[in-house]
Order: sequence, then C-alpha cells, then structure tokens
Amino acid sequence: MTAERVAVTVTIGGEDFTVRSEVPPEYTREIAEYFDAIFRGVKAAAPRAEVHKVAILAGLAVTDELFQGRRGDTESAEKIKSLAQELTRLIPSGKRSPTNGPNSEG
Repeated sequence: MTAERVAVTVTIGGEDFTVRSEVPPEYTREIAEYFDAIFRGVKAAAPRAEVHKVAILAGLAVTDELFQGRRGDTESAEKIKSLAQELTRLIPSGKRSPTNGPNSEG
C-alpha cells in the first residue's frame, strides 16, 4: 500500500511552490527552508545572477554537501574497521570467537 501524498506549499527564492510528497509535511518544509537558505546565500553573493543560475549553483552547493558527507561516512567506516581489526589482534587467540578474528568480515 502506498502512503498518501500530501501537498505542502513552500517558499524558495521568494516564490511559492506546491510539493506533493509521501513524507511528513514538516520534513518537506525543513528541506525547503534549508535549500532556500542556500539559495539566498548564493543570491547574496551574486546579486546580478539570473534566478535559474542561482538555483543551479545552490543545487551544486547542496550536492557538494551530500558528497562530502558520503565521503566522511566512508572514511569513518574504514577507520572503525581498521580499529576493530587492531583491537581484535590484542585479544589472545584462544579467547577470540570465530566471528571476531582479524580476517573475519563484519
């Protein structure tokens, strides 16, 4: 069963948009407000830029944040995996379970 789509009006760059979505209206408003803040920041930095170019630059800024966050998640996961392997080496071999050995996946 599909969740009910709810219409929410949001304002971005001084223009109102109606967004239909299955997510809670509060979430839609939150992401629209976040994007609007980025949009306004880009507009303030380039006041003569055309609106569609400001929107593209704001979209690129948000996409950059997404990619940086993903990289951070990947780097953190690798550090945790490395640390777990180091800690496993400190456990005497007779006390290791088959699932926490240095070559186990997990």
